[in-house]
Amino acid sequence: MGTLYIIPTPVGNMEDMTLRAIRILKEADLVLAEDTRTSGILLKHFDIQNHLMSHHKFNEHGTAAGIVERLKAGQTIALISDAGTPGISDPGFLLAREAAREGVTVQALPGATACIPAIVSSGLPCDRFCFEGFLPQKKGRQTHLESLKNETRTMVFYESPYRLLKTLQQFSEHFGSDRQVSVAREISKVHEEHIRGTLEEVIQHFTETAPRGEIVIVLAGKNNKDNKLKKE
Repeated sequence: MGTLYIIPTPVGNMEDMTLRAIRILKEADLVLAEDTRTSGILLKHFDIQNHLMSHHKFNEHGTAAGIVERLKAGQTIALISDAGTPGISDPGFLLAREAAREGVTVQALPGATACIPAIVSSGLPCDRFCFEGFLPQKKGRQTHLESLKNETRTMVFYESPYRLLKTLQQFSEHFGSDRQVSVAREISKVHEEHIRGTLEEVIQHFTETAPRGEIVIVLAGKNNKDNKLKKE
């Protein structure tokens, strides 16, 4: 049996790449990439000369079985996404599940992800939290938000800058305009920024200043309104 390595890649700063990740990407028989063009830049930066194969949400159901057969034949295969940890709001779960079902060793390396830096730096409780990822864009969105009204843990969401204001306004409607929130933007990049305060205050900020870049929203849970935040 071979090994499937799930390898985090930087969400911004190339220096966040680990030495172990670089070594495995060089030694693997095959590297699976969400977008071979994006990952090609990463590999070139670290002088990794390895074969890339496309593996993304649109083809993973068709390619997973063949990849598992290669793993069962003894190959070492590394899976990367465009940024962060595969499987966390990115392709990876399906292949990891199918490989594990066939007795293949699946190893996930620790490394870059956007949600952990966002919550740790938010100023909100991070001893217990729930990761919600991207909310449904249409069907089931309101029902899902309603189901979170009584959630006491800090909540972490991913969002597009184009939908950020709409999402914050919906949070205000469901959770109250005085609920504390931190919006992290461009984590680990040159223009990293954290806007903290009540939903009302943060909505006002992004109404006046259009959001850009990759967004992580960290929202206080119910009964955590006393954690007063200040924007950075």
